[in-house]
Amino acid sequence: QVHLVESGGGLVQPGGSLRLSCAASGFTLDNYNIAWFRQAPGTEREGVAYINKRGSYTYTIDSVKDRFTISGDNAKNTVYLQMSRLEPEDTAVYYCAADRYYYGMGPQYDYWGQGTQVTVVS
Repeated sequence: QVHLVESGGGLVQPGGSLRLSCAASGFTLDNYNIAWFRQAPGTEREGVAYINKRGSYTYTIDSVKDRFTISGDNAKNTVYLQMSRLEPEDTAVYYCAADRYYYGMGPQYDYWGQGTQVTVVS
């Protein structure tokens, strides 16, 4: 059974950094495309970044691409989202998602984690 577990969220001051982890079980990452999404209170879920199943291509949305980096470690079956220079506007629940065929910033991913809270506050 495919299972995704996010971790690494927390409370951080503006300008700080966090590294989110998305640990996969029940499948191997090199067979699935993985994305990170976020959802702030009262807003729609927003795609942040994705990495293709071979790890040969990544995409990050313009608003965070100079601060966030997505990467994968197939040996650990984990995908990361390194976030730096965090801003209060980055406060949200962050989710990872996996799909064997789809990759992009749409919601078409078949598997989703439960999310991890990131709060950026002074």
